[in-house]
Amino acid sequence: MAIPQSFIQELIARTDVVEIVGRYVQLKKGGANFMGLCPFHGEKSPSFSVSPAKQFYHCFGCGKNGNAISFLMDHAGMTFIEAVKDLAGQYGMVIPEEEGSPQDKARAQAQREKQNTLTSVLEKAGEAYKRGLKESQRAIQYFKGRGLSGEIAKQFGLGYAPEGWRSLASIFPQYDDPLLVESGLVILHEAENGGEEKRYDRFRDRVMFPIRNIKGECIGFGGRVLGDEKPKYLNSPETPVFSKGRELYGLFEARSSLREHGYALVTEGYMDVVALAQLGFPNAVATLGTASTNEHVQKLFRFTDAVVFSFDGDAAGRRAARKALDGALPFATDVRSIKFLFLPAEHDPDSFIRSYGKDAFADYVSKATPLSRFLIEAAQDGCDLSSAEGRARMSSQAKPLWSQLPDGALKLQLLSEIAQLVQLPSAELGSLWSGAGTKPAAEAPRRKREAAPASAPSFGDGMGDIPYFDDDEPAGFSEPWVPQEEWKKKTEWKKEGWTPRGKGDGKWEGKWPGKGGKFGNREARPSGPLAKLDSRPDLAARILLNHSELWDILSSEDHGLLCELPAPHGELFTWLESQLHEHGPVSRGTLKEEIVGHPAEDLVQRLTAGPVLASEPLRESGPELRDLLNRMLLDRIDARMRVLATDSANLAELRVLMDRKKELGKLLAASSIDA
Repeated sequence: MAIPQSFIQELIARTDVVEIVGRYVQLKKGGANFMGLCPFHGEKSPSFSVSPAKQFYHCFGCGKNGNAISFLMDHAGMTFIEAVKDLAGQYGMVIPEEEGSPQDKARAQAQREKQNTLTSVLEKAGEAYKRGLKESQRAIQYFKGRGLSGEIAKQFGLGYAPEGWRSLASIFPQYDDPLLVESGLVILHEAENGGEEKRYDRFRDRVMFPIRNIKGECIGFGGRVLGDEKPKYLNSPETPVFSKGRELYGLFEARSSLREHGYALVTEGYMDVVALAQLGFPNAVATLGTASTNEHVQKLFRFTDAVVFSFDGDAAGRRAARKALDGALPFATDVRSIKFLFLPAEHDPDSFIRSYGKDAFADYVSKATPLSRFLIEAAQDGCDLSSAEGRARMSSQAKPLWSQLPDGALKLQLLSEIAQLVQLPSAELGSLWSGAGTKPAAEAPRRKREAAPASAPSFGDGMGDIPYFDDDEPAGFSEPWVPQEEWKKKTEWKKEGWTPRGKGDGKWEGKWPGKGGKFGNREARPSGPLAKLDSRPDLAARILLNHSELWDILSSEDHGLLCELPAPHGELFTWLESQLHEHGPVSRGTLKEEIVGHPAEDLVQRLTAGPVLASEPLRESGPELRDLLNRMLLDRIDARMRVLATDSANLAELRVLMDRKKELGKLLAASSIDA
């Protein structure tokens, strides 16, 4: 679905960010802005500012910032499209659609209406189940026996489905309504041999757990028997509003706690989630009778940078963990933490905490197995590393796991560790896995870039197979890339008639040859040799416009840093984030087309003028961008520390900033050594 940029701008103009944020955060007027406790990190004194004039929020503690759309995405976990739809609905705006035939639009509208109707039906059933719990002492005693309070039951909307076959008939007088079957509440047995069709309630004599989407709408149910009957657990079937592979039980209730506790705890059942919330771990969620999927993990990382999967310590738990590993690997970037917790075979999280206490469980979580170690264990499974055959088998088992990792330091370290275990040099193992007879690109010597091939090439080790966008260079430009060490020296430029401009800005003056010169058929350039970009924001923007896929490997701190920059850079990065949320990584040419009419259009046109220069190969742009952002973060920390230094009450925050400054300094020192 393509939403016109003009509509996005109009929507933001109509939206009151104070009203939207105020629904989730208690705000108080403080001068021209409103202040409150940041919903994205734990704090005791307010550092979260919302500006009604700029329609922008910013936290001085963690750096989170944005507009009403980004707030719903970051805090409520919505996608860009979901956030726009939510705001448009609140303000009575109809979203125009640029693509699609009238028939497609009509079908989409009918689908939206169907989904709204189904959630209404499920909400009505949920209210009936809650009333059923109040009327059933047997169900109440079951929950009390599990240690649950009335407050927790209310928070999660727990209920009870009575024993009768058609109890919902008293709630829905039209029991033959097809919506009851489509929503999964009623089972229909078609008539056979002219007999009468049969309808009856899917959930009978079960305690009920409503499953909510991230907006809090009821989209399905889970039911558990009160005794030992089979099946013990029963979920709603797949419907137009519910998919087990995409939804997580308890995520709506846990969304704020995920940030407060710093991680998500993924368990195997709804009772685990509810019991953990009762026992002081409200950051727990659960899959719904299926293995953890890519979509589950991706959804969790909208709220937190750390996920801990909890499993029983038996063979079944290990198998489930192995499936979760496959779902998590593509999201294991260098700034995220993924761990696997294996409890003793005789315990689930609930029983473990009741036996050993909350602190013991928290300690167990902190010592959970990191993804890197679990990957090695999975690769080693069944391999005798004392034999060449066993080591070869480990290499074969490790390859598909390692290949799923996103490019970065973790992936390179694991390549080295696996290479040691299979007794091969890293270069040879990388070459073996890539199917080539040469060293992987990360260890190959730098070469002059040839003209772009017709097929989509790999950018080598460190960045994976990312498509080459053929509109990134103008037609007819095939000048080979020249490494920086081979660029002309100042003395050579002077010989050709160039002189420093004399303003101390590093620019030169001289006559540019234009067409027919060194760079082929291009218009004459208005500035001196190697016309430099003037600022770090310029450089960062240029890299991200040429390689938008790098945005996904940046941390939330990086995103905040870039989006809060003064106009036009901050506006550009905020726009770029919305584009990538909606469409994923796109080419420079596409971004140049989409930015037309936006306030940052002139900036983009300036930054993307001409071909992709020597510093633009993807495997080099990632480290270059990281170095730029680290320096920009240092500048921001220095500025913040100067403000805080005037008041001794800010000592605690100053210490945190000082630690972060030291950490960034070490990273910059290491990168300068590598360079």
